[in-house]
Amino acid sequence: MTNPIADPGHGHSPAAWTAVVVMLFGFTAGTVAFCFEQPLLVWISVGIIVIGLLLGWILTKAGYGVRGPKYSPKGH
Repeated sequence: MTNPIADPGHGHSPAAWTAVVVMLFGFTAGTVAFCFEQPLLVWISVGIIVIGLLLGWILTKAGYGVRGPKYSPKGH
């Protein structure tokens, strides 16, 4: 019944996890700042989200993406 997955898919790499965690932090901080009516912190949080996006892209180019040479998927 269990078939091994030949293609691990997208998003299961250190680059993707790092980008998502950083952007999730930025989104959460921005939401809290918005609730407390702190526009400067909201914009800083937007910057953190952009940094997360760039960090994911940089790590992918450095080989930590799904098909990168420094990434090895775990066995299922």
